[in-house]
Amino acid sequence: MEVFSLLLLISFILYLFWRTGRRSKQFPPGPRPLPLIGNLLQFDMRNPLKDFDKLAQKYGPIFSLHMGGTLFVFVHGFPLVKEVLVTRGTEFAGRPQNPVIEVITKRKGIISVPYGQVWKEQRRFSLMVLRNFGLGKRSVEERILDEATVLMQSFEENMREPFDPFCFIDNAVTNIISNFLFGKRFGYDDHSLRNILDLVHQNMKLAAGLWAQLYNAVPLVRGLPLPHQTILNNAVKVMAFFSKELEEHKATLVSGEHRDYIDAYLEEMQKPENKGSSFEEEGLFIILSDLFIAGSETTSSTLLWALLYMMTFPEVQEKCQAELDAVLGNNSDIKYEDRDKLPYTNAVIHEIQRFANVVPLGVAHAPIKDMQLWGYTIPKEASVITNLISVHRDQSQWKYPYEFNPSNFLNEKGEFVKSEAFLAFSAGPRGCLGVSLARMELFLFFTSILRKFKLVWPDGSKVPDLTASYGITLSPPAFKMAIKCRRQT
Repeated sequence: MEVFSLLLLISFILYLFWRTGRRSKQFPPGPRPLPLIGNLLQFDMRNPLKDFDKLAQKYGPIFSLHMGGTLFVFVHGFPLVKEVLVTRGTEFAGRPQNPVIEVITKRKGIISVPYGQVWKEQRRFSLMVLRNFGLGKRSVEERILDEATVLMQSFEENMREPFDPFCFIDNAVTNIISNFLFGKRFGYDDHSLRNILDLVHQNMKLAAGLWAQLYNAVPLVRGLPLPHQTILNNAVKVMAFFSKELEEHKATLVSGEHRDYIDAYLEEMQKPENKGSSFEEEGLFIILSDLFIAGSETTSSTLLWALLYMMTFPEVQEKCQAELDAVLGNNSDIKYEDRDKLPYTNAVIHEIQRFANVVPLGVAHAPIKDMQLWGYTIPKEASVITNLISVHRDQSQWKYPYEFNPSNFLNEKGEFVKSEAFLAFSAGPRGCLGVSLARMELFLFFTSILRKFKLVWPDGSKVPDLTASYGITLSPPAFKMAIKCRRQT
């Protein structure tokens, strides 16, 4: 009987290997998956980007992996990524299932909500409200410049010795989106905000790591006290922060007098025609989370990379400062429209984004129905990953794909030229909602800092470490910088 049971177990395991290893010829090629977990353990989850490059070299610009029972399709290179995001953007505008994210968002909000009427409704409303509060207008420029002044004062107060700029940059950027969402800014010494930002940054790492993927792939582990529980616990604390803001707004709401996004949304919920619609409180929580994280994490990381690159490539910093001095002089206030007169500085900002690849794999897409892509069948439930690093390193698109060089965005006359392959904000229907705000922030914060300070790498005994910390976003390693004043504020 024991022998029979053993044979039965072996037969079942062999069947699992046979069944799991079968790959439809209609699907993109890829490595053989293991039973239950698929290809989950076949690459380095601490940073799988190099492994994905190797798979693309082996199988071509489109290949597939299995994470548990979910099919992941990876697309590499500009032509294929453009087809998914732009040419057939609507057809690939869906969102795949992601259990750990769905526990938090319940498939509501803007970023993770499926493509359809609810998504269109919420995105349209959010864009309208942000524009009503000045998105893309001079009033927002002034708000950013005011925050830049506070940021530079904080830098100046700490310039006696090398310091870590992380918290200062993080708070400054967060204050811009906080003004839109909550109608207020936070002091740089506000510990409640600092705690929330730390939780957000931790989740951006954990959500792309092994334990989150294991949670998604193997339902049996979801209730166990494993590290993935940290993601869920962090999310509860972040939502509590939004809940406090929401209750304060409810208590002080004045009809027709919108101070910020929360006021506008609460009043939209109260309209008779929206009863039973997608405008409800639970959805508001998720949208606040979407806008708060998207409006702080990526821009903050990009500015930190900017500081690090300017110290790593001092000749680039000097050319930016020379152009700023020549065009603006010592007394002029910087304006967003000045970017057209600063082609080299504008090129540097774009090159920082291209080279840093802050969102390396974008946000996962899904076809809204079974689709054909380059001769392969992509089923509706598949998770389609657009490798944006492969686009920003595509040798057919860039003069210097593997090096930091602003000439990637300059023509022979020194004029700024933006390549179609620049996808730092993704593209198509699911492109970044706050792209105009992010561009304005990057330009105004970056130029304000360089006009005021010379940035110096403090340790002459070694070169700066440019090794990125992997997560949903790629952030620079912790570093300290030294600064010297160039001009008075």
